[in-house]
Amino acid sequence: MPDAVDLIRAKRDGGQLSPADIRWVIAAYTAGTVADEQMAALLMAIYFRGLTADELMAWTDAMISSGERLELASLTAPTVDKHSTGGVGDKVSLILAPLVASCGAAVPQLSGRGLGHTGGTLDKLESIPGWRASLSNAGIAAVLADIGCVICAAGDGLAPADRRLYALRDVTGTVESIPLIASSIMSKKIAEGTGSLVLDVKVGSGAFMPDVASARQLAQTMVDLGNAYGVKTSALLTRMDTPLGRAVGNAVEVEESVAALRGHGPADLMEVTLALAAEMLRLAGLSADPAAALTDGRALERYLAMIAAQGGDPEAPLPSAQHVEKVTAHSAGRLRVLDARAVGVAAWRLGAGRARKEDPVSASAGIICLAKPGDAVSPGQPVLELRTDDPGKFDRAREALAGAIVIGPDAPEPAALVLERIG
Repeated sequence: MPDAVDLIRAKRDGGQLSPADIRWVIAAYTAGTVADEQMAALLMAIYFRGLTADELMAWTDAMISSGERLELASLTAPTVDKHSTGGVGDKVSLILAPLVASCGAAVPQLSGRGLGHTGGTLDKLESIPGWRASLSNAGIAAVLADIGCVICAAGDGLAPADRRLYALRDVTGTVESIPLIASSIMSKKIAEGTGSLVLDVKVGSGAFMPDVASARQLAQTMVDLGNAYGVKTSALLTRMDTPLGRAVGNAVEVEESVAALRGHGPADLMEVTLALAAEMLRLAGLSADPAAALTDGRALERYLAMIAAQGGDPEAPLPSAQHVEKVTAHSAGRLRVLDARAVGVAAWRLGAGRARKEDPVSASAGIICLAKPGDAVSPGQPVLELRTDDPGKFDRAREALAGAIVIGPDAPEPAALVLERIG
């Protein structure tokens, strides 16, 4: 039987772990026989030494094998999912799942919660009265068969090793490791049983990957993993320097998503959403026009049915903040920069996000971007609207926005939001 200390030393010194070593250490850690401090040491060794392609396959396989797999073979429609690496104002999933389902696919969108400056899909939808994030595997399959799409939490039985490892990485400074990120994401997506997967890898100041080179490496690593497991996988690199759309928060992003499904979405949000929809339909082997599904109301109908199927009341009023303040332009000109990370941190400080996974979030807190880069502004004109139920949070939110707004004489050059496709 392998020994945890021997494996730590081997990886620390640049050695390669065998598939048997990796299977043992993941299983032993999941069972509690390898201690947190030992796994933390191994993760730090991986952070500095990396994993070879063979090690990464074995690591991912061990995490998948730590739990059950969702069985979707009974569905008649082709299955396709999307995963985003996280951004500010990224409510794409709320629009995309019903949109792609209305074009003939089945979309098992297993989603997560926000942490730090990036929002979580489940937190947003939980602002809808009655809506449930947790469904049994049978419940997921039933909603998929009936509605064609579901957005819910991954069950405790899917890749449980990842749940423990993610929590440990979060508190040991080992989150920023491409092989560990890739195996974390892909173990859950492969275990969910989807036939195809499109990855939205965000790039820029508000993204986890600030530069194109690292984003491309992460995307290629995940695409290779997915395809190796028989999941048709591709990735789009999309820009995340400015908040996507105008709403940042929870209930405010649900409102904007419904507006988008009614045909009134901001141009940047719709550009990314339609590009991802087209890529999902391509991988699923479907020929359909997602823009037409928005125009004729099919996508909205699927969204309303999906919310109701998960216990939500799509017609109920959403929570609204008790206190509102404006952030205004300091000079005349064109808005050149509205920094996504700063806006995300400010929304987090207003109560829309969490510092730890167990922290509560406010459904009503958030930020509305009243102006976006390229817009003309005048002195004193509102650029951002800050919303919270606790007025004591305004000062720290404003501190986060220091330097986030840049105004100049000329508009910035228009930039494509979809940078490239991988896979």
